[in-house]
Amino acid sequence: MPTLPTFSFATTAEEVANAFSAEIKGKNVLVTGTSINGIGFETARVIARHANLVIITGHNEERLKLSETTIKKENPHANIYPLIVDLSSLASVRKAAAEINALPEPLHVLINNAAAMFVDFKLTEDGLETQYATNHVGPFLFTKLLAPKLLAATTPTYTPRVVFVASVGHTYGNGVDFDALASPDPAKYSRHSAYRETKSANILTAIELSKRSKGKINAYSLNPGLIFTNVFEKEVVINIFQGNGFLGPDGEPNTEHAWKTIPQGAATTVTAALDPRLNDKPGAYLDDCTVANDKVSPHSSDPANAERLWNITEKIIGEPFTF
Repeated sequence: MPTLPTFSFATTAEEVANAFSAEIKGKNVLVTGTSINGIGFETARVIARHANLVIITGHNEERLKLSETTIKKENPHANIYPLIVDLSSLASVRKAAAEINALPEPLHVLINNAAAMFVDFKLTEDGLETQYATNHVGPFLFTKLLAPKLLAATTPTYTPRVVFVASVGHTYGNGVDFDALASPDPAKYSRHSAYRETKSANILTAIELSKRSKGKINAYSLNPGLIFTNVFEKEVVINIFQGNGFLGPDGEPNTEHAWKTIPQGAATTVTAALDPRLNDKPGAYLDDCTVANDKVSPHSSDPANAERLWNITEKIIGEPFTF
């Protein structure tokens, strides 16, 4: 076997995809949240250069079409399937999953990348707080419904993967607020805290999914880093990051902090999706393209919290997630 490369903070998604082009060849990958100028788009773009099929998702048809067109302009041979899904709506998630399950191809990798960030309190049609719905419950249901499609990709030498894009933000606060998840209360709501809590939920879900699947699916979570993406088009996000010094008065990145480019920011996601060195590390958390379980806060690696989160989320979606 050839020597596998060493990755770092500066590694780009394209470098990772090229290094593991043999791993991608013939594979079918789904990436949620693929708008231009985001790490989901960059993830889909570099994987599409080698994969058999890349399914890209979004809730805005115009932006989703732009992403598809942009990828195909660069790579006319890319096989792109655009899928409309609003992860904050369980009905939309069910409809999208049914569409994918009707396709003939198995699914080798599911990348749960899409997220809502620092939004005001609002209940979804299912009675959930928007960030918890979009960042945790929706992806949980989506993963559950697509599990048979993932299991269909299993071979004697390949175990399907699920990737959750989390954040270093999970280290702030006390982890998942189980009461807020099950019974959201606007009087106790903090958009900062809710976002961080959902990122803890991502990590816990990866751990518990790997455990419950008993080797049938390998799940990973990751910190993509500090990246100037399309999320900074929103005034509330700009104000928050200016307040903590990550952005200057002009709204541009403060170079005193370690910002990544979008290609660098997507690299850890692509690593989690493809690197064969992770085969024997299910449930791992990655940072800068390497396993970094030591960087996970205790509340986000506690097996009891992972089990509790799973059980509560099953009750919310109204069905068990079993294998």
